[in-house]
Amino acid sequence: MEIKANILLAEDDEYLSDLMKDALEEEGYAVTVCRDGQQAIDVFDKSKFDICLLDIMMPVKDGYAVAKKIRQQSDVMPILFISTKSRIEDKTEGYQRGADDFIVKPFNMKELLMKLQVFLRRTKKMFSDVVQEFKLGDMQFSYTELKLNTPEGVFNLKQKEADLLRFLCLHPNRILKREEILTEVWGKDDYFLGRSMDVFMSKVRKYLRADTSVMLETIHGVGYRFAVPETNH
Repeated sequence: MEIKANILLAEDDEYLSDLMKDALEEEGYAVTVCRDGQQAIDVFDKSKFDICLLDIMMPVKDGYAVAKKIRQQSDVMPILFISTKSRIEDKTEGYQRGADDFIVKPFNMKELLMKLQVFLRRTKKMFSDVVQEFKLGDMQFSYTELKLNTPEGVFNLKQKEADLLRFLCLHPNRILKREEILTEVWGKDDYFLGRSMDVFMSKVRKYLRADTSVMLETIHGVGYRFAVPETNH
């Protein structure tokens, strides 16, 4: 059976998570289960997911903290909170923390499956006309797979690294101002985010060293320029 989507399920209730995992896999989804919030953050950082289902009350870090971390890496990742909290105040806080939707326990699996279909249909439409594959000199970058194939080997990128590299690929051979990159990739122009951006730029630059025809230049006082061979765009 073809996998419909990769789901990150963060739920500390073993019985419920096993029940959900079995039901979702029966419908053709691939499910990775995490028992606490920190584990969910670590797993999200290393793997590619299409949607995240997060319990709110979890050990180590709660669902709100997980959602915040996910939002720092991806503005478009669908996040659905699963919780016994049903007050409007709780739902409001969930949406403010980055959730796209909220489902209250106990719930009907059919309701969850319908919500998943809506999210995935929306995401597919969002990316249907967007370029996902890029040739950079002798390197090949796949945004959907978070992979950069180089003469020195394959690099598995983190989501934010891939977001940044994709933005650079879409704007080759032109000077990009710092505030422009921050706004488009991080969502806002902020001093502390700017320092984070510099760290990610250094990481991306290291990946690109495998091909000297591709350069990520620092334009001091202005921003960056992503120099690639003219035949690649």
